[in-house]
Amino acid sequence: MSEPTRSRIFVTRKIPGTALDRLREAHDVSIWPDELPPAPEQLLENVAGCDGLLTMLSDRIDETVIKAAGPQLKVVSNYAVGFNNIDLKAAREHGVCVGNTPDVLTGATADLAVTLLLAAARRVEEGAAEVREGRWGAWKPSALLGVEPEGKTVGVVGMGRIGKAFAERMVRGWNMNLLYTSRSDQADVDESLGGRRVDLDELLAESDFVSIHVALTDDTRNLIDAAALSRMKSTSVLVNTARGEIIDQDALVEAIKGGRIFAAGLDVTTPEPLPPSHPLVGLPRVIILPHIGSATDTSRCGMAEIAVDNVLAGVAGRPLRCEVPLG
Repeated sequence: MSEPTRSRIFVTRKIPGTALDRLREAHDVSIWPDELPPAPEQLLENVAGCDGLLTMLSDRIDETVIKAAGPQLKVVSNYAVGFNNIDLKAAREHGVCVGNTPDVLTGATADLAVTLLLAAARRVEEGAAEVREGRWGAWKPSALLGVEPEGKTVGVVGMGRIGKAFAERMVRGWNMNLLYTSRSDQADVDESLGGRRVDLDELLAESDFVSIHVALTDDTRNLIDAAALSRMKSTSVLVNTARGEIIDQDALVEAIKGGRIFAAGLDVTTPEPLPPSHPLVGLPRVIILPHIGSATDTSRCGMAEIAVDNVLAGVAGRPLRCEVPLG
């Protein structure tokens, strides 16, 4: 009996857990050794002749990369729930299936959205900076006043898995009123959480806290622009754990400076990493994290298992565990 065929797999970064051991046992695997992603020319060189790719959101997988890999390329498995870094049209035209890693990062990302909401609302970063920099003086009745979520209205832009998990935490934990946007009614959200589906303008105008959970598409790029920010309450807090491009960051800078909204908590920006010289960095009442929504051991190892399962299935010609529809 002949030995099973070993495929060539390129992994664009080392990932947590032991899932890559399974991949190495079955196939010939090369892993990009650096912490930083491969530059475009390095990516093209390393994908040549590969049957499968395990990629990160920071890797742009376009038609040039797919062609550089060669006609034997069968699968691109993205180590993320998102896949806007992959040219799906090119993948479809070249017969390459695409996988992602949904579900396992839902709770971790929802938890971080809650964390950002509370940290921004209570001005945690400003307070911590006062301690670090030796500016902690006498107690003052009006120092670092924030806003509380209890009984207020939270608006969830996009009621997918993460949006729903976030809404559950806010409603059950802080007795908040829930507004949400969605492409369709969510009867379970309405019944279990008292949610009400509204359009974006109404959500922005009525919400005390707004959290973004939509995918990045042509329709959602710069969805929260100057006009949208102008509809929000001056006491409102904006949270984004989805994609940086959904917010017009220049408009957000002006909204914070002008007091048109109270605070913002961001786990995603454009670009990533955001340069320290960017006007958002260091702005009072803005807290920015380096895209750590899924950064728990449980989530990242779970993502690794799914990503490897997708590669193994793809190179074997089987349906992926989590397959992205290519249209």
